[in-house]
Amino acid sequence: MAGDTGTRERTAHGSARLTAELRGFREVQRLAYECAETVAAQLRPGVTEREAARMQRDWLRERGVRDWFHLPFAWFGDRTAFTDFTIPLQFFPTNRKLEPGMPFILDMAPVYQGYAADIGYSGSLGLNPVQDRLMSDLRPHRALILEQVRERRTLREIYENVERLMTRQGYANRHRAYPFGVIAHKIDRVKERRWSPTVFGFGTRSLKGLASDALHGHREGWSPLWSPYHFSDHPPQPGLWAVEPHLGFRGTGAKFEEILVVTDSRDPEESAFWLDDDLPHVRRWTEEKAA
Repeated sequence: MAGDTGTRERTAHGSARLTAELRGFREVQRLAYECAETVAAQLRPGVTEREAARMQRDWLRERGVRDWFHLPFAWFGDRTAFTDFTIPLQFFPTNRKLEPGMPFILDMAPVYQGYAADIGYSGSLGLNPVQDRLMSDLRPHRALILEQVRERRTLREIYENVERLMTRQGYANRHRAYPFGVIAHKIDRVKERRWSPTVFGFGTRSLKGLASDALHGHREGWSPLWSPYHFSDHPPQPGLWAVEPHLGFRGTGAKFEEILVVTDSRDPEESAFWLDDDLPHVRRWTEEKAA
C-alpha cells in the first residue's frame, strides 16, 4: 500500500482490536474497487446500466458477498451528472446503453464478513477528455476535505467549502442531487446473517444501523449524514465516513467515493485520515504528478 496509511492503522488509542477492524473495512473497500476495475474493463458498446449493475453484483456474490449497504448502481452518459434527476427512482439502473466515448460511473456498497464499504468509480468507454479533466480536478477536493476535517470545522462548513471549490473550477455540485444532498454518510459494522433482505435496493440491516445512528446522534446533536443543512452543523463525529464529492459539467459527471476515518485523537494526522491511499483515483493522480 502506498503512503503511510498502514502505520496510521494504530490510531484511535492504538487499539489492536480497532486495527483489525480498520483492516476489515479496508479489505472490503479494496474488494469493491477490484470489482469496479474488473467490470469496467469488460464494458462494451451496447451494454446497459442494468447489465453493468448485474455484472458487479454477480462478481461480488461469487466472492462471498451476501449483504449490501446498497445494491450496485451504474450510470451512463449524461446520467453520470444526474441530469434532470428529481426523484430517487431515477438513481436506479436503466436500459441506457453504453456508447463509444461515453462516461460511466459504477457505484457499489457491499458488506463482507460484517464490514461495509461504499465506493464510486468513474471511467469512460474510450477517450473522454471532459471526464478526464473532471477526475484530475477532484484531487484538490480530497485534500481539502481531509485538511478541514482535521481542523474540526463543521460538516456543513466543509460541505460549503467543497462546493465553493467546485464553483471556482467551473463545475456543478452533483452530490446535491442525492437524497438530503449528502456528500458522505457514516458506515459501521453489520451483523452477519445467512439471509440478507433489501428494501428499494438498500440492505435492511445497514439501514437499521444508519437509523440507529440518526436517533442516537439526534439526542447528542450530530447526524450520520453529511449535508448542507442545519443538522450537519457540527464537527465530524468519530467513526468511518463514506465520502463522495461529485462534479458535473455539461452532462458529464465524475466522482470518487472512499472511506475517511475520523478519531478523537489530538494529533492532527491521527485525528483523520483516508483509510487507503492505494486506490484507482489516487494512483491516477500520483501518475499525473510524476508525468
